Amino acid sequence: MAKVIVHIDLNAFFVRCEEIKDPSLVNKPVAVGHEGRSGIVSTCSYAARSFGVSSGMPMFQAKKLCPNLIIKNVDFRFYHTLSGKFFDYVKTYTKYVESASVDECYCDFTDVLKDVKDVDVKEFFVNFQKGLYKTTGLFCSIGVGPTKFLAKMGSDYKKPNGLTIIRKRDIPNILFPLKIESMFGVGKKTHPRLKSIGVNTIGDLFLKLEQDDIDVKNILGKFFYTIKDWLSGKGDDEIVIEPEDPKSIGNSTTLSRDTNDFEEIKATFSILAKTVSQRAIEENKVGTTIQIVVKEPSPSFKVHNKSITFATPTNDAAFILEKAINLYEKNFIDMTIRLVGVTLQNLISPKDIAVQMTIFDYEQHEEENKTKLLINDINRKLKKPLLKRASEVKGGKKNENK
Repeated sequence: MAKVIVHIDLNAFFVRCEEIKDPSLVNKPVAVGHEGRSGIVSTCSYAARSFGVSSGMPMFQAKKLCPNLIIKNVDFRFYHTLSGKFFDYVKTYTKYVESASVDECYCDFTDVLKDVKDVDVKEFFVNFQKGLYKTTGLFCSIGVGPTKFLAKMGSDYKKPNGLTIIRKRDIPNILFPLKIESMFGVGKKTHPRLKSIGVNTIGDLFLKLEQDDIDVKNILGKFFYTIKDWLSGKGDDEIVIEPEDPKSIGNSTTLSRDTNDFEEIKATFSILAKTVSQRAIEENKVGTTIQIVVKEPSPSFKVHNKSITFATPTNDAAFILEKAINLYEKNFIDMTIRLVGVTLQNLISPKDIAVQMTIFDYEQHEEENKTKLLINDINRKLKKPLLKRASEVKGGKKNENK
């Protein structure tokens, strides 16, 4: 029996977050990003899209297309707060949730829908959308299918607030007429090459895949057989969730565009480091290895990993960020990437550290942790990093005479 895989994609998520903060922005042309010649549109409202504005576009170009464009600076902290509420809501339906980025996820609804009649499935997901809006103020598009690929294509099919079910038998009617550039996995550099050999639609591509066309093989490389499986209704249907007692805690996000912009990537790492740190603190875990992952854009989707191991276990966000940025700068600084991730590995409970310490050392470690948590809590309330431990101040040392 085929699984029921669902892809849930929040619509214009960053813009919607800004609308929640400022309802006067609703139905207006809004772009989230930075102004100036080097500014890039991270995402934009559907009103802005009607003028031709799109994600990844230089901001000066977006303003030419839409002179009345309202530009809002990125507020990553608020976005991640709402993202957390989104994932909490999804998990009230199913525990099988795999994060794809801050605003999208894959889920397994097979068990959830086992007693729901086929005719009632659409009503079920319409109610899901209404509940999400009522709970969080967010809108989403939903794709349902037997594989991740078909679910993803379904959520992209109608936006905003779309709901599309794509069974294996629906592939020819729903997917084949679509333009080749709308196919997930076919990137901006690949679809022009496919068009140059007469592949203008997904149906055109499938026909050449079935014929083992040599030109398509040369363009897609190893990805040729993966796409052939996808368009035949086969493919990945496994939802990857973390174990209850994880040996690692990680988070990754798909960037809004293919980029090698250091500031944008650094800001993303900062969010990920804070998220990983918070989850580790909630799980009462510390770790001795930090790993980063970056993924290249389509069609290769090549994944690279680098890690560093250190002596003293930690879950400190600033430390995780520092090591992550160092790994990125040493290994991937000039690489154009689509996804980044951070993982804290080799996790243990702080109390397990006592096995390798004297009683005095462990009590001192516990006291230092309590002090750090107290300082972090005060700084959060003050909204400024005003307080530090004496040992963290440059040149500072403990007064051994007291």
